Amino acid sequence: MLASSESAKCSEYHYTMLESHYYKGKIEAGCDEAGRGCLAGSVYAAAVILPENYHNELLNDSKQLTEKKRYQLREIIEHDAVAWAVGVVSPDEIDKINILNASILAMHRALDQLKVRPEAIIVDGNRFKPYFPPTTNGQQPTALPHTTIVKGDGKYLSIAAASILAKTYRDDYMNHLAEEYPQYDWLSNKGYPTKKHRDAIRQYGITPYHRKTFNMLGDGQLSLDFGE
Repeated sequence: MLASSESAKCSEYHYTMLESHYYKGKIEAGCDEAGRGCLAGSVYAAAVILPENYHNELLNDSKQLTEKKRYQLREIIEHDAVAWAVGVVSPDEIDKINILNASILAMHRALDQLKVRPEAIIVDGNRFKPYFPPTTNGQQPTALPHTTIVKGDGKYLSIAAASILAKTYRDDYMNHLAEEYPQYDWLSNKGYPTKKHRDAIRQYGITPYHRKTFNMLGDGQLSLDFGE
């Protein structure tokens, strides 16, 4: 839970209090992804299980928070969570299975890594595929109940927490790639299709981290001459 000193330190921030749980009486994991609309880089997703009746007035959709606040909250989430994990799907995988399937796969991979098994799942957005948790002793896997919630990262604490973890860990990854390819301005755009990013693609071509099936230039041209 948020210590009183942390609450006081952040008292200038005011957000609408989000709901603790959707499924009452169940161990519930919230899931969200980051990087779905990018031209470059992996898609990241996080799964977070928070304590029952958890409250944190600072938690909100990661897009509504400053970068500094996201990283401060990441530490709090990782300390307070019953369990949390991050899943990643690479650009090559995205090109093979499409970004929707890749986003869902990243969530499944995050769920696979949770040290505490959830009994139900809530997901930001409106698309998800049944998740079958790992089993032992040859047991038949059973899909967990799940609910998709449009703008769920602004409604439920565990989804908001997942959005912050997915966003910050993906930002760390893109900042690292930016050291190798500074001309694409990934430190600022994180792989999203900004004018500077697309201008760099026109000038320098693509990197191994670009998603070849995406509309790189934003002009209806689905692909460049990538060569082999």
